[in-house]
Amino acid sequence: MSQGIEPPHPSSYRQRSYRRLADLESCSFEVRVEESDLWISGVKSDIESLAYDRLFHYRKSLSAFLQRYPEWRDSLVPVAAVEFPLAPPLARQMMAASEVAGVGPMAAVAGALAEAVGRDLIALSPELVVENGGDIFLTGRSEYCLAVFAGTSPLSGRIGIKVSAPHPFTCGVCTSSARVGHSLSFGRADAVTIVADNTALADAVATAMANRVQKKTDLARVIEKALVLDGISGAVAVMGSDLAAGGDLELIDILS
Repeated sequence: MSQGIEPPHPSSYRQRSYRRLADLESCSFEVRVEESDLWISGVKSDIESLAYDRLFHYRKSLSAFLQRYPEWRDSLVPVAAVEFPLAPPLARQMMAASEVAGVGPMAAVAGALAEAVGRDLIALSPELVVENGGDIFLTGRSEYCLAVFAGTSPLSGRIGIKVSAPHPFTCGVCTSSARVGHSLSFGRADAVTIVADNTALADAVATAMANRVQKKTDLARVIEKALVLDGISGAVAVMGSDLAAGGDLELIDILS
């Protein structure tokens, strides 16, 4: 987000207008298939058609699987991959992430789709940002700065995180909220943001940790719980004007 820009209104999440506030020099575009609405930024402009084709492919294969196994779609707890030998690779990634996080596999769907499409584009555009409703796949740079969108919290859009590595790296950054968006949450967090090795894992763990936040004293506890999980490198939790953070990330002031 550019300096001096007011943080987005909570309703902008549904309208995706917050995407216009991104401060990126590379080309960007949106692709939509059914409920999936991806915003993609890359260094090349000729990848839009491929992005749509890959999103359509993953949505079609996952939809066919869900029609055959509706109990998988509706589960709020991890399910064993061995029980679903016909699951497509995307569903297997979701199951692996949900097992670590202790939630149902659909908690990882947005992050899994973002990364699956992103990885199919890397050969043509090695520097990418793929955002799917606040769940983000990043690759190709050595540093990224991201604003934390936390609904009506006074910290929303005013704080952010910087993630970096000595060499160009890949990671997932996902946010779950009880206040923003349509996803199911059993907690009261304005935002829980997780940085992980892969985007499905970040998505599932963000959901799991947001479910645990009932009061402000829970913020530090969920950060500790998240950081002991394999593959999790950073975490931020926000409730009202309070926050907790930890791991391999730097908190930044977006508006300074």
